[in-house]
Formats: sequence, C-alpha cells, structure tokens
Amino acid sequence: MNKELKDIKNIYFVGIGGIGMSALARYFKFLGKNVGGYDKTSTQITSDLEDLGVSIHFEDNVQTIPESFLNANETLVVYTPAIPVTHSELNYLKDNKFVVKKRAEILGIITQGVYTLAVAGTHGKTTTTAILAHLLKESGAKVTAFLGGISENYNSNLILEGNDVVVVEADEFDRSFLQLYPDIVSITSMDADHLDIYKKANALEESFVEFSSRAKDHLLVCNGLPLSGSTFGVEDEADYCAYNVRIDNGTYIFDLKTPTQVIKDLHLNLPGKHNLLNAITAFAMAMLYGSPTAALAKALFSFKGVQRRFSYQIKSEDLVFVDDYAHHPTEINALHQAIREMHPGKKVLAIFQPHLFTRTKDFGSEFAESLGQFDQLLLLDIYPARELPIEGITSEWLLEMIDLEDKKIVTKSRLIDEILKSNAQVITTIGAGDIGEEVDNIKEALLTV
Repeated sequence: MNKELKDIKNIYFVGIGGIGMSALARYFKFLGKNVGGYDKTSTQITSDLEDLGVSIHFEDNVQTIPESFLNANETLVVYTPAIPVTHSELNYLKDNKFVVKKRAEILGIITQGVYTLAVAGTHGKTTTTAILAHLLKESGAKVTAFLGGISENYNSNLILEGNDVVVVEADEFDRSFLQLYPDIVSITSMDADHLDIYKKANALEESFVEFSSRAKDHLLVCNGLPLSGSTFGVEDEADYCAYNVRIDNGTYIFDLKTPTQVIKDLHLNLPGKHNLLNAITAFAMAMLYGSPTAALAKALFSFKGVQRRFSYQIKSEDLVFVDDYAHHPTEINALHQAIREMHPGKKVLAIFQPHLFTRTKDFGSEFAESLGQFDQLLLLDIYPARELPIEGITSEWLLEMIDLEDKKIVTKSRLIDEILKSNAQVITTIGAGDIGEEVDNIKEALLTV
C-alpha cells in the first residue's frame, strides 16, 4: 500500500453510500482500517457496509461523528463532490485541520506505483470496467477493481484479488480522472454531459484529451472520437472490431478482429449494441495487459452483468421487466435499441425519473426525442440529487415536449397502480435517482397480479 495511506488509522467518508465511495470504504475495511462515515439516507449499500462493521450515521451533525475519528493526526477524511458546500461535518473537519481529500485523489494515490487500467467515457464505463475486472480475475490476474456499479458476478462494487493490477472507472465529473496514473486507458464516449461543471461541451472534450495523454502504455478509443489511439468498433474499420455479429436466444455471438489475429465465436450474454462495444473495449484492454485469449473468451461468456444496467427483473414469454440506470438521452436511446432488438414487436412501457435539473434543462429536447420512442411513458418528478430547483424546469415542462400520445406524470405513491393498468408486454424503469429503490416493489406487484 502507498506510504501516504499506510500510516493512517482511521478513514472517515462524507457521502459513504455513494457507489464509488462505498467501494473505497470496503477496500480500506479489508485492509484493516477503522472506517466510518455519513450519508443522507440509509440504503442497501450502507446496510451492507454496516454488516462489515463500518459505523454510519444519517444526520449531518458534528456531535454524531464517533470519537475514534476525531483525532486529526490519525484520521483521513474522504468526500464526494456531490456533498453540498454547506455541509456542517465536512466544514468542521476542514476547519480543524484534518487531511481532507476527494474520492478521486484517493484513487489517484492508490494507482500510483501499481499497473493501472482505467476506463473513461460519458457512457459505458461502469459496464466496461466490470467486464474488464471479471476478464482479468478469471484469466488469473491478481486484480483490485473499483467499480461504479454492483457486479452481478460478485454482488459487489469491489474486487480484491491482489495488487498486481488495479482497474478503475475514470470519472469525468468534476475532472476527477485527472488525478489518476493509468497505464492503459480506454475512452468509450465523449458526449456532452455535466454542463453544470464544464459549461461548454468543448471544455469536457478538452479534459478527455488531457486525460488520454496520461496513458503511459496504451490508449484505446471508440472509433470516430477525435483522439489518437488504437480504435474499437462494431462492423467498421476499427483496430479491434466485432464483425459477423448474430443473436442466438438473447446472446450475441461475434468474431473479433485485432491488429494481430481473429478470434472466432465470442459469446456475450448482454443485450444492446452499446454492450457489444463495452465488451470489445474490455477484451482489448485485457489483451493489451497480456491476459491469454482463450481464458478471456471463456470469462466473457460467464459475465452476468451489472445491477441496474439492462437488468432483467422478470423475463417470461408474456412479460418482461427491465431496470436500467440510463440518465442521459444517449443512454436511453441505447436502452431502447436493446429492448427493440431483444423483444421485437412488443409494446413497451417506460417509467423515467429525470436526474438533475441542470441535465434536464440542458438536454430537454434530446430527452423528449429519446423518450418519445417508447409506446407508453410514465414520468416521475425530477430527482434533484445535489441541486436546487430551476424555475420552469419540471417534469411537466419535459412531458409537454414529448411527442407521444400515451404519456402522463405520475407520483411514486400512484406508480404501481398506473403500471398495473398498462397492457404493455415490456416494462422498463429508467433513471439514476432513487427509482432503483422502487424496483423490488414493482416486481412483486407484477408477479402477484
């Protein structure tokens, strides 16, 4: 372990329930540190951490910080940029000279001196990272992986097999990925997003260009991006290219052309062209790391997916229920493509919870277009996360723009009733807010009808 972290006894997380933060909390707990923290709400993630012996509280109050964390010489404080600047605990810890670092800085320290594979991109990075970590682990690498979602194979957002190689999701939010020290980098996409931070799309692009220059050994980019590196793509002229793609019973079977060979009949049990791209990216990164091809092919077949990424909740002849984290128009388009490809001719009900007022405002017309592709739409209120409301930016405003006959606003309390009224054969919940907390209830209601 890096010396900077070795001598720290206690690590206190402000925003411990976040998917990236909780992976770090698990990591330090496994290393024997005293770990605790604050989060706004209790979730399955915080409950799982508490089961590991992590002390967590849910009130922003300095008095509730356990005494064991109050020695500034022995405690490192880690926070997420999603925490508001008015947060009293965080401000107290800063004012009292605690060492306070962003999550990304800690990942940067961990990646220093260890061979690191980093996946960046405005879409696709969580699934690509999870596939890559699984491929490396199954092909024998001693890997530590920090995932931005819960891997279905391991029921965890952390894989801790050893310290030969680190796999990280490189987050562009708040330019966090510029803290990392990667050896192999992939960039899956550079669509405009986080304009509350970047203001302009070209500023986001510039940060991706800067990040790409940090790759010490190899840079892989999606074919068509304005970056110079090896390319990956589907049925095109990319350096790593999937071709002869076919579908058999919900599974993609394809051949992969690389700069040195052709690998026949790879199997991927994830739907959607976007996931095909994610799989090629991960496969190429693992090959560049040096993993044996035969082991990688076998591992790809056994990858089960990431929770809330085209996650089948019900899959029968009469009814399909898919849950997905999509919160950007491009991601909703990818979800729609996958549903239509895997379940052709079926009526589809989408339930969408917009995430952030700024994102809804910046991409209102694009959201309207992507959501208008479904047959029915139930729209929840905007999930604010870290933001205050913006006047005039509401779900009603968004609904008005959507060119769809069968559409309506719905409250969470009425959601299940409205779903049960529908005669759709495919139902999908979409969004990055707390809509994920409703999935089990929806599933139970659908199964008991």
